[in-house]
Order: sequence, then C-alpha cells, then structure tokens
Amino acid sequence: MDETTRLAASLGTLLLASGEQVTTAESCTGGGIAEAITRIGGSSGWFEAGYVTYSNAQKTRQLGVPEALFAQVGAVSQAVVEAMARGAQVESGARFAVAVSGVAGPGGGSVDKPVGTVWVCWGDGQNLIAQRRWFDGDREQVRRQTVNTALEGLIRLAQGEMPNQG
Repeated sequence: MDETTRLAASLGTLLLASGEQVTTAESCTGGGIAEAITRIGGSSGWFEAGYVTYSNAQKTRQLGVPEALFAQVGAVSQAVVEAMARGAQVESGARFAVAVSGVAGPGGGSVDKPVGTVWVCWGDGQNLIAQRRWFDGDREQVRRQTVNTALEGLIRLAQGEMPNQG
C-alpha cells in the first residue's frame, strides 16, 4: 500500500469511528484528494463530496468564493483557500474540509508564487487553519505532496488536533 492510500485509510478509520464526514475543494490537485479517499472501500460512509474548481469562475459558482478576492490576492492565497473550505462545508454539510490551490507547474509561477507554492486550508466545522507550503519537484510530485499534506492535516483534525497555522 502506498503512502497516499495508507493516509486515506487512516483518515477513514478515524471518521468512521466518530461518525463524521469530510469534503474536499481542490484546484491544483484536480480531484486527487477525493480520488485517494475513494480508493478506500466503504468511503461512502465518511466522504460526502468533492469539488474540483479549477477555474476562478467555478470557485465562485460552486463554492461561493467572492470574485473580488481573485483580483485582490490571487487564486493561490490564504483568503481563497479559506473561502473554498468554508464553501465546501456549507454546500456539502460535512464537518471536516480541506481546500487546496497552488502552482503545480511546469509554468504559471511568479516571483511571489513560484512553482511548488500551494495554500492548504483545513476546517473542522468551526475553525479554519491555512498553511502556505513550498513543494519541490515536477508537476506530479507537487500534486502528490499536496494530496499527502491535505490528508495528514485531515487526520490531525479527526484526532482532535489542529494543523499549525502559517
């Protein structure tokens, strides 16, 4: 079993025990977090919904991200992933959420947001915790590291801990 599948299975065990649901709001991972979760047999008992909102228009339409945020801070930002996570919770009814937006490469990076820059936000129904991460590697490696980081944070939430802000 690979690391991603192991993390998803661990998350499932915790959520089944607590009777809670999780939702995902994904941009740069293109549904990779939801795919990892649904590898696990019985995930319908704890996975509520996944939103793949690659364009800014879909972030607004499906998750209620205010359009003005994109001009103010860009799609790869703390404010946007926080709005994505909250929107996914509202739309799905799930307690736990994770949202990701980043620059997976090979292009699209800038001085302020180089390739490998990813914002991740986790929500537990009340609190939102966001982190800016920098991942090395090619597009596939950045996306895989993002998926694993998202799952690791969800596991911490399901255990009653909060990932670190920052």
